[in-house]
Amino acid sequence: MLLLLPLLATAACAPISPSAQSGFGKLLVISFDGFRWNYDQDVDTPNLDRLAEEGVKAKYITPPFVTMTSPSHFTTITGRWVEEHGVIHNLMFDPETQKKYSHKATQNKTEWWDNGVLPLWITAQNQGKKVGSFHYPGGGANYSGQPVYRSLVESFDHPDSNETEWKQNIDIVMNWFTKEDFDFVTLYYGEPDKVGHSPGPETEQRKAIIRQIDRTIGYLVEVIERNNLKNKLNVIITSDHGMTTVKKHPEVKEILLSEYINFRNLVKFDIVDYGGAGMVLPKPGKEEELYQALKNAHPHLKVFKKEEFPVQFHYAHNKRILPILVYGDPGYSINGRVIIYVNKGDHGFDNKDMDMKTIFRAFGPAFKRKYLSEPFDSIHIYPLMCKLLGVNPEPHNGSLAWTEQMFVDRLEPIQPTIPSGKETTSAGFVAAIVVVSILGVLVLIFIIYVPYTAVQRKKGNKQEEKLQKNMTTF
Repeated sequence: MLLLLPLLATAACAPISPSAQSGFGKLLVISFDGFRWNYDQDVDTPNLDRLAEEGVKAKYITPPFVTMTSPSHFTTITGRWVEEHGVIHNLMFDPETQKKYSHKATQNKTEWWDNGVLPLWITAQNQGKKVGSFHYPGGGANYSGQPVYRSLVESFDHPDSNETEWKQNIDIVMNWFTKEDFDFVTLYYGEPDKVGHSPGPETEQRKAIIRQIDRTIGYLVEVIERNNLKNKLNVIITSDHGMTTVKKHPEVKEILLSEYINFRNLVKFDIVDYGGAGMVLPKPGKEEELYQALKNAHPHLKVFKKEEFPVQFHYAHNKRILPILVYGDPGYSINGRVIIYVNKGDHGFDNKDMDMKTIFRAFGPAFKRKYLSEPFDSIHIYPLMCKLLGVNPEPHNGSLAWTEQMFVDRLEPIQPTIPSGKETTSAGFVAAIVVVSILGVLVLIFIIYVPYTAVQRKKGNKQEEKLQKNMTTF
């Protein structure tokens, strides 16, 4: 009988299967790189319009500064300002070795992403969720030694605008949700950023890629319905930054830093020639001379010492930031020694500029229908995602106050389904309850029986002693 006690304890304290934890449904977050907030206003987009009718649309959202792909995406997935999460640029760089790694090469560099701030993938999987990253920036790194459960990283020759591949990616993600019971997946597309850069944001090519995105969203909705996920899957569609037309000679005088400073004499290392913002590491003892030479050099060039950079950008207070920061007015790219920049469109400018704003759509069982949200900062997407997943968030800079009005009036947790197949079945679950109940009854009987038996045995012993005494006397 005593052997039943450990069995009962084991049954009563067994952890709930991670996939059985309650939440507000599954979550898919899709990012279309460089999707400016108003790109759908001069193009026929029936599927995006449908999402606005059946879900939530924000007027626009404001990305963090610096308005680049990796910093902005990591702010979304962590809810932290750039100066706090430390992914300060698309490029990984080392001022001492003079090495720079391209945006795609950086995706595999854990040392660039892992700065003590946990992205939502890791937080969610630590709380029993099954998560995946499909080409999303930062998804290929390890965090405190822990990788994202399922992660695909873009290859160097990945085709950004292949519509067939876009749909295939959706099919793969849907299989993750349906066949493998994933809870949270991030999916990234490199357009319309590429088109916005090359031919430019105000072109027919950009309009064409927006139509392609709209068709892809239509396919997404179709596949969700086909897989019976409409009442289980919440979807957020957003982006990392906007895009603006680059101002070129002869219309304007472009910003060329070498016209104002001697790089050989003053500069040890620099990150420039990369859009609207840059940083410079002066040679020892040359910081003030470099700063003064650039301070009033060009009417559309903003120059700051690191410690004087505007605090509202939440950018400069990080050890990776170089001593001198520069950025141009919208459309004025930063050129270093020579003008080698050929793109017609760019970003990296002040995040307050309307051309840097981006989109937000959300639909699914947790969201209201036909709800137009006021603008908000992208840091507030993080607590929204945590709420949808039923995950306790890490420390962050966002707030649910900006997004909680998007939810249906009573956001009730979706009851967990019992896994099938090799995991615990419903019959097994019921059987476990029955076994625990039986064991409980047996223990109760054991508890009552043992003292009763002891008392009866004691009485029997006394009677036997009395009988023996009487027989002796006789």
